[in-house]
Amino acid sequence: MDWSMVQQGIPTYEKAFWLTLKLSCEGIVGAIIVGLIVSFVQYFRITGLQRILGAYVELSRNTPLLIQLFFIYYAFPEIGIKISAEVSGVSGLIFLGGSYMAAAFSSGLNGVPKIQVESGRTIGLTNWQLARYVILPQGLSLSVPAIAANVIFLIKETSIFTVIAIPELTNTALDQIGMIYDTNEALFSLVVGYAIILIPLSILLTWLERRARRGSFGN
Repeated sequence: MDWSMVQQGIPTYEKAFWLTLKLSCEGIVGAIIVGLIVSFVQYFRITGLQRILGAYVELSRNTPLLIQLFFIYYAFPEIGIKISAEVSGVSGLIFLGGSYMAAAFSSGLNGVPKIQVESGRTIGLTNWQLARYVILPQGLSLSVPAIAANVIFLIKETSIFTVIAIPELTNTALDQIGMIYDTNEALFSLVVGYAIILIPLSILLTWLERRARRGSFGN
């Protein structure tokens, strides 16, 4: 291992690190929003939308992110929709992650005791009020473990962005290997870059899971 090569590559990997983190955050936030919308549409069985969003979930979960990125980045321009590589990457992450987040939220929402929902309806709460005051607070705490797993999964999936030439961590490592053949040094920097993101995040998410479990079950 040539540590001088590792040191020389730090500025390049630093840029890639922040880009990876930025795209991950944007994709995860978008996926959470999509997941919430889909889960509530399915929970309240909104006619019409339920079938459309159900088809989206099936398509998203049963096609690889690689194919989704190819379609967004290469096929859309053929019909006059030009999207930058970064926007394509985030869109793909949202498209894929939204379906996984929807499943996570749905499991939490369905875990809310039906007696509480029925009691809310009895006192005249609308669906919006039920969602805001009864279902969402409890459903979110039940969904935390699945959401945490999805967050880690989506960050790892950013490594596929290299196929559309986004200079994130994996793409940067491959470029370094191709240009100066410092394979060990490039792979070491790649592992360190993802570890800096994922290890503290895993610790934080584990702590949140424990907090949510205590809040739900009181132990």
